[in-house]
Amino acid sequence: MKLKPFAVITGSAVLLAAAGIVTTTNASASTAADASTAAADLGWATQSGGTTGGSQAATAQIYTVSTKADLVKALDGTDPVTGKTNKTAPKIIKWLGTIDMTEGTPFANHSDQAKRAEIKVRPNTTIIGVGSTAYLPNGFFKLSSVDNVIIRNIKVSNPCDLEPKWDSGDGAGNYNSEFDGMTVDHSTHVWIDHMWFTDAPYTDDMEPLGNTDKNGVVKHIQCHDGSLDIKKASDYVTVSNSIFAQHDKNTLVGSSDSNTGDEGHQTISFIGNLFDNIGQRAPRVRFGMVHMAGNYFKGSKTDPAYPHLYSIGTGLKSKIISENNVFEITGAKAGACTDVVRNPNMDNPEGNFTDSGSLINGAPLTGCTAPTAVGWTLPSGYPFPKLPASQVKASVLANAGTGKI
Repeated sequence: MKLKPFAVITGSAVLLAAAGIVTTTNASASTAADASTAAADLGWATQSGGTTGGSQAATAQIYTVSTKADLVKALDGTDPVTGKTNKTAPKIIKWLGTIDMTEGTPFANHSDQAKRAEIKVRPNTTIIGVGSTAYLPNGFFKLSSVDNVIIRNIKVSNPCDLEPKWDSGDGAGNYNSEFDGMTVDHSTHVWIDHMWFTDAPYTDDMEPLGNTDKNGVVKHIQCHDGSLDIKKASDYVTVSNSIFAQHDKNTLVGSSDSNTGDEGHQTISFIGNLFDNIGQRAPRVRFGMVHMAGNYFKGSKTDPAYPHLYSIGTGLKSKIISENNVFEITGAKAGACTDVVRNPNMDNPEGNFTDSGSLINGAPLTGCTAPTAVGWTLPSGYPFPKLPASQVKASVLANAGTGKI
């Protein structure tokens, strides 16, 4: 079923306000400029040589962009004098304001959306929002077989697929869509920091009703896929100080139980993030050696648009180390680990999960059924802030999201 083009988000001041975007430039622009040469300093992205992005860019490969055309040229490493491109050269791209990938012409259909909405990120690249107004309303980032990328300080409205597909074999029947806010696919050394992913202003409760499933439930047409998916043997990835808000199926680490090549890879950190009204997959993990530390989760089991199902999914052969995470989920039982950590596919064995210091509704996590022997330890020299759970909420609320670097 095809959604009408009204689902496309414009860059108008009204919808920017609805999405929570501040439309005034402030002094933090200079701070963001200073941050443009920063290297990853947290988690897995610091390992195996580290992640420096475009920090070594020559002057000709430092760009300030505010339009799609300028962004595409910058991604290709276009020399402003000669016009020649060098896609692998170090480059720093400073993102100014709203960049609308529709350029004012709504996507006509799914294939048009797939072609025009994609931001294809090249290796050795830093993309950083300037100030607090960097915003992507109609597009998505795609990192495919690239190394050494940093993306920071940009708000993303998760794309709405214009042609969701009904799958009667998905449970009792569900809609499936394409296009994540960001996809990291077979890529290494990636730092995703101070980002903000949300379905707003077009949230799931605004979607029209569609097909009826096998249980007689009329389903909303689900046009959103993931906020951030990391898959196909990606390694040395850190997701830090970011906001994930108002979304259902948020993050896959490993896209399929059949992708056995992910075993021994998917080395990923989630540090200091806010998961606000996320229904599930925060994240759902297969195979990966995933470290989650100092994240804050808030939601409700009865939220009308994004009811909380679970937070961390312990999928096939997952190996998750959890430390000092804080869960405040209305309707969850204090201390009940299985209310927030579970295997989403009981047809396959549950992965491994171990926790220290985390709280759910003020009580320590207890009762998780996942085995505790994850089979790995944090590497030597692996940096992250070791905040006690009592300090996590305040720290995350103060630091996560855009306009704070």
